[in-house]
Amino acid sequence: MLKIIFTLLLLFHGLIHLMGFAKAFEYGNITQLTKAISKPMGLLWLLAAILFMATLILWWSKTNSWLLAALVAVLLSQVLIFTSWGDAKFGTIANVLVLVVAGLNWGSLRFENTFRQDVQKNLLRGGASATEMLTESDLQPLPVPVQRYLRYAGVVGKPKVKNMRIVFEGEMRDKGKGWFPFRSVQYNFFDEPTRLFFMKGRMMGMTVPGYHCYSEAQATMDIRLFGWFPVNYQSGDLMNKTETVTLFNDMCLMAPASLIDSRIEWETVDSLSAKATFTNRGISISAILYFNQEGQLIDFLSNDRSAIAEGKTYPFSTPASAYQNINGVTVMTYGEAIWHYPEGKFTYGKFNLKEIEYNCTDFRTTPPPN
Repeated sequence: MLKIIFTLLLLFHGLIHLMGFAKAFEYGNITQLTKAISKPMGLLWLLAAILFMATLILWWSKTNSWLLAALVAVLLSQVLIFTSWGDAKFGTIANVLVLVVAGLNWGSLRFENTFRQDVQKNLLRGGASATEMLTESDLQPLPVPVQRYLRYAGVVGKPKVKNMRIVFEGEMRDKGKGWFPFRSVQYNFFDEPTRLFFMKGRMMGMTVPGYHCYSEAQATMDIRLFGWFPVNYQSGDLMNKTETVTLFNDMCLMAPASLIDSRIEWETVDSLSAKATFTNRGISISAILYFNQEGQLIDFLSNDRSAIAEGKTYPFSTPASAYQNINGVTVMTYGEAIWHYPEGKFTYGKFNLKEIEYNCTDFRTTPPPN
């Protein structure tokens, strides 16, 4: 709804500027503007209209340059309004509204830039490419079902993984609340376990960005309305352990090649499951991985992840399905995030994989959800 309103605002406000152009060149009887307008000024009124139309097109194409176009359009428009203040003063209201929307969107862009800088810093640290190959000998210390999973994924004979980039689309919700759509982009790094997850959720027609940062075993969650106004900020020991589970979950589901990491201790449970204990900088978490006969990882269950809002720890699982071969590696393309509360299961996240790539060398972001 808000998108439609802003579209109409840009459209009609831009078209109204054509009246100044028409008045200057005597196209029709423009009685709404009583003051004479010279032809050079008329051309400026036309330019303002074009700038508002350009702003509209760039905004719909989700190109950040719409912010600059909007600023120039508003400044020119306001100067023109001052020259015909008696007739055009109410156009100031439209200009203020455009500036407010642009300012809110600039806040989100500025907030996302923190994520961009963190990613680029880690990309520089991690080097440009991976050359060492993952071999059968790397699989030997692993439990049989885990070995089968890595072979099924097709990572043997391919470069070892230094980092990965993932784009998800899906839905999320809090307990007692409705679903909201999101689109996320994240970068994970495996030499120094790091997870940088930036999400853009759509709530009541507004984009609400959130940034989860896990680096050097320290985790923060920062959610801000329009990138300006804090909604939820979390950090501390409980968050650090919780995000260690999340990072290891990413490794298991999205980066099978990373499971040869020496920080993982393995224990065979049976022919279709294995227990893993992952330790990073003194924080240890464990999970049980469940596989099917085909070799697919179909679920991940950990008792070490906490619902931060409640400050309580509940069993956490992520059933996965819809495996596909993407860029030579077979991974799940649909997963859910589930809390196992005493009163029953609660699915709070549904994730559809849109993009995945390994050993990245540059930064790419993602637009907000439609």
